[in-house]
Amino acid sequence: MPEGLTIRHVTPGDAGAIAAIYNHYVTGSVVTFEESPVTAEDMATRIAAVTMSHPWLVAEKDGAMVGYAYAGKYHARAAYRHTVETTIYLDHRCHGRGLGTALYRALLERLPGLGIRAAIGSISLPNPASIALHEKMGFALVGRFPQIGFKFGQWIDVVYLHRTFGAP
Repeated sequence: MPEGLTIRHVTPGDAGAIAAIYNHYVTGSVVTFEESPVTAEDMATRIAAVTMSHPWLVAEKDGAMVGYAYAGKYHARAAYRHTVETTIYLDHRCHGRGLGTALYRALLERLPGLGIRAAIGSISLPNPASIALHEKMGFALVGRFPQIGFKFGQWIDVVYLHRTFGAP
């Protein structure tokens, strides 16, 4: 793990810092299909909903939040209860330092103990860094959906990556 990096469970007080990290991508990229910035209150509601049943981790480096990762329901039907969709975001100034690898690894290591059998990553294109991170973590490309998102006046493709864990 990179020196000075701490990974811990999210708290409600983290909502503002998480919203700040996320909103950079909302307003300046196609990484998320959300088009309007979220408030700290919106993010607090999302955190509460996810953490009722799944893990949400934050990464701090030298006391400052540098990223977050969580696992959420893939679909509502009961048969999907052992599958999650994973999400990771880093502060845009912190890429290329191994922080995302450490954070994502910490999240993925928790999942089998929670009865999770499969994880799915959904990535809008282009995003070579996210694809590389997922592949490093054992995910494999399983599908491409051409032109399913529209943001900033352009059609965007999405790929799905998948990995499994030992039996729950």
